Amino acid sequence: MTIEKNIRFEQDSLGQVRVHQSALYGAQSIRASQNFYITGETVHPMMIRSLAYVKKAAALANKDLGQLDDLIAQAIIQACDEIISGDFDSEFITDAIQGGAGTSLNMNANEVISNRAAQILGKPIGVYSVVHPNDHANKGQSTNDVIPTSGKLATIHLGVTLLEMMDTLQLAFGAKANEFNDVIKVGRTHLQDAVLISMGQVFTSYQTLIKRDMKRLEHALEEMKTINLGATAVGTGINSVKGYKEKAVAHLSDITGIDFVLADDLIDGTKHIDGFSYVHSSLKTFALGLSKLANDLRMMTSGPKVGLNEISLPAKQPGSSIMPGKVNPVIPEVVNQVCFQVIGNDTTINMAVEAGQMELNVFEPVVFYNLFQSFDILTQACDTLRVNAIDDLVVNTDRCDIYVEESLAMATALVKVLGYTKVSEITKEALVEKKTLRELVLKYDLLKEEELEILLDAKTMI
Repeated sequence: MTIEKNIRFEQDSLGQVRVHQSALYGAQSIRASQNFYITGETVHPMMIRSLAYVKKAAALANKDLGQLDDLIAQAIIQACDEIISGDFDSEFITDAIQGGAGTSLNMNANEVISNRAAQILGKPIGVYSVVHPNDHANKGQSTNDVIPTSGKLATIHLGVTLLEMMDTLQLAFGAKANEFNDVIKVGRTHLQDAVLISMGQVFTSYQTLIKRDMKRLEHALEEMKTINLGATAVGTGINSVKGYKEKAVAHLSDITGIDFVLADDLIDGTKHIDGFSYVHSSLKTFALGLSKLANDLRMMTSGPKVGLNEISLPAKQPGSSIMPGKVNPVIPEVVNQVCFQVIGNDTTINMAVEAGQMELNVFEPVVFYNLFQSFDILTQACDTLRVNAIDDLVVNTDRCDIYVEESLAMATALVKVLGYTKVSEITKEALVEKKTLRELVLKYDLLKEEELEILLDAKTMI
């Protein structure tokens, strides 16, 4: 190793590479950072931690089987624990989207772990004579089994976080359903006046939607617990010893608290990554429903003078650079945009899952980039929707009452007494004359006022 002005020189199979003297990453990480300047973003922090968990499980398995010296194994394990704690995020320098199926990320981790382990053992970094990135940190492993396994672990963690936020959102809608259960409003189908419905029923329907999407996501995340750790390059387990894969999976389950199981067919588990598409399809479905929900909120809060104005959302910021006093529904709007992004991410993931060839799908980096982004932005969207819109949402009861009285929604209640034809006639007249059904029924003496009051009691119509 040559030292030159805070620079060390490392040698790999392609030649010499300049590395900053204090960096825990090495030659292959540098090459990757120079080759893949795509997004300007590094790998998701949860993926880094998940990869460290996998490396730790592998080291424990190799230690158990006598494949690693105890001191080296312990140093690797400590290095992994420090990465899991977030101590070395800045040492992971590869772009989130990279060629090589994640080999660059895997080697970035191997180099950081090896150099940190060397420090723990009191040895210089960048030498690799004591702890080697490939021979020790990557022992019994391949990019093709540790990267998808890490991706599944990261997906589970991010999924749990999203589920927690979805749960708080559905509870918020449940609270609004209870608060405004007795407020009656005009339902709308085809954007036209329909029969009556309560605000409680409206908010409960949003709560039910979110609960259903939670169940879908929970079910999809179960598939992430089947992993190919120990499959190495193509699923045959080459370069790992007997018993390694079982121990590695057991250790990963123990240190994460997640019950992972080894895939029955490791070749299938290595070459096919459709499970990630399955998970993201649940996110896309949630995004579709959430965007529709946001559309409803925007429509119900339209106005305040010449729109529906059935609800009021908290005023969060001025809405116009030219119209004083204007306040826009910016929170539902940003939720819409998050949902559009997730739906687009789904197409990217589907294309990447389909495009794999033979014994490996090399497009996992772009799958993870889009999958993890969808988790993150949906989590934030649920949070901002609840905190900045739903918690302090107010139903404009007086406006809802006026709509109920002036609407033709009451017509359906009259059919059972007056018949469809007669009610159609007076409904048309009510529209032309701009009168209420109540006024016309009394005008033509079709029903006594007492009978009419019973029939047109809004609470009996929901």
